[in-house]
Amino acid sequence: MRQRLLVTGLLCAAIGGGSMAMTRIVADNAASVSDSTMEHSAGHDRESATRPESERRATTFAVSIRKPSGPPRIATGVHDLHGNAVTVACSQCHTVRQPNHQNKAAGDLDEFHGGMAFSHGTVSCLSCHNDQDYDSLKLADGTRIEFSDVMTLCAQCHGPQMTAYQHGAHGGLTGYWDLSRGPQVKNNCVDCHAPHTPQFPRMQPTFKPRDRFLDKPRTEH
Repeated sequence: MRQRLLVTGLLCAAIGGGSMAMTRIVADNAASVSDSTMEHSAGHDRESATRPESERRATTFAVSIRKPSGPPRIATGVHDLHGNAVTVACSQCHTVRQPNHQNKAAGDLDEFHGGMAFSHGTVSCLSCHNDQDYDSLKLADGTRIEFSDVMTLCAQCHGPQMTAYQHGAHGGLTGYWDLSRGPQVKNNCVDCHAPHTPQFPRMQPTFKPRDRFLDKPRTEH
């Protein structure tokens, strides 16, 4: 009987010790895996820091261009019962009139747009407006384009300005110059230039600003 109890005790001790040993082995393996993961992560960070600047800038944000809304609408000067201004589309009137390619100034118009300022080189109204669909524009080859794509129209004649625009030297923008830091939003041509009178008025310079560092101080008595 005593021998049986002794054998049973030895077996329990062996089993218990084995379990503890297994527990220590699992814990040691987990710690080893954790240390390996941390070393890999640290190595990855060091690798990212030593990557060339060109590779770090490979991910760039988008550049978007503001677009004007759809076809313009003309104010009729009339208000509805709710006090809202009544407007009509260009095609509302132009579909019942024969297009006149000789109209090149507001003075040539006998009804509408008579008070409009127009100074845009030697082009006529129908050089840009589509006489087949007055709710759209047309390119020099007659291709129809939407009003929202007006920059395509402008670029036909204003190539140097468009080249400068594409390089960021012409036109305004908001956002980031460095596209690796954030997006950029650029203005449209007609955001700054009136399409019928695109040239900015000339300014006459007046007195120069007083420079408090370079100008001699004035003594007043």
